[in-house]
Amino acid sequence: MITHIQGRLVEKTPTEVVIDCNGVGYHVNISLHTFSQLPDGENLKLFTFLQVKEDSHTLFGFVEKQERELFKFLISVSGIGANIARTMLSSLAPQQIIQAIASNDVATVQSIKGIGAKTAQRVILDLKDKVLKVYNLDEVSIIESNTNKEEALSALEVLGFARKSAEKVIEKINRDAPNATVEELIKQALKSL
Repeated sequence: MITHIQGRLVEKTPTEVVIDCNGVGYHVNISLHTFSQLPDGENLKLFTFLQVKEDSHTLFGFVEKQERELFKFLISVSGIGANIARTMLSSLAPQQIIQAIASNDVATVQSIKGIGAKTAQRVILDLKDKVLKVYNLDEVSIIESNTNKEEALSALEVLGFARKSAEKVIEKINRDAPNATVEELIKQALKSL
């Protein structure tokens, strides 16, 4: 119904903004990802999604169209409401969520507050095909990098490192060098652990 709002930024908090459009102030709920990308100037344009319920109309705003589309995908999953979807987009960048869904990374999805194992699996099961179709991800490289990550984690565990701390280090290395080989991942991780 309302696809975007453009106007003067009146109020800003990490979870919501108020935008003045010709004298009408619109209260828009946002994620931390959107908050971090808000421009410094007064003029602002947000892509929006209007959720209509029996007792309320709630407006959600996004700096990027990609984030809005991912939000719509997430709320289509049974058990994921608008607030949990917003929490997901506040916890991880949209690209990280897309990667996690595309590569069957249940642990990453489950690491978000409010998401249990079953819900994480449901998100991946329901959205994997949609995400791969819409975002044109190269499934082979995703699976390969995920396999490299798992092999590196196993090797680090054998060397005596705790899985949780190894996962954090490997994730960071993977973000910086997504095409790293198993050997490169292990070498870089050993320097950081």
